[in-house]
Amino acid sequence: MTQPTKRQAIFNKTGGRCYYCGDPLPAKGWHKDHVEAIRRNFDLTGRTDGTSLNPDADREDNFVPACASCNLQKGPLTVEQFRDKIAQFISSLNAYHNQYIVARRYGLVVETGQNVTFWFEKEAKSVKP
Repeated sequence: MTQPTKRQAIFNKTGGRCYYCGDPLPAKGWHKDHVEAIRRNFDLTGRTDGTSLNPDADREDNFVPACASCNLQKGPLTVEQFRDKIAQFISSLNAYHNQYIVARRYGLVVETGQNVTFWFEKEAKSVKP
């Protein structure tokens, strides 16, 4: 039996679901996320030389599969910072997006006030990054 590739092994950690939102991942186009984010070195122009401020976080046990949306939203944030960012989405929608406000007014959107709980916390307590 052949061993899965490193990328496939990361995908298999969650059975092909995004570590954060739990959506099924496509065979191609999903992202390899660092749970403990790596901090890249950038110069004044915003370019990185590929090196990291915390290279110890660039290890296999710190990789999880994520959908592009979650990974791009999370960026270099910690899991708790990412949770806080998502929690602020409703406030932002209510403050700046009239279409959302109208949809809410007509009952098309219902705000629950629930806490942000990630898929790995609800469904995969045994899944370790």
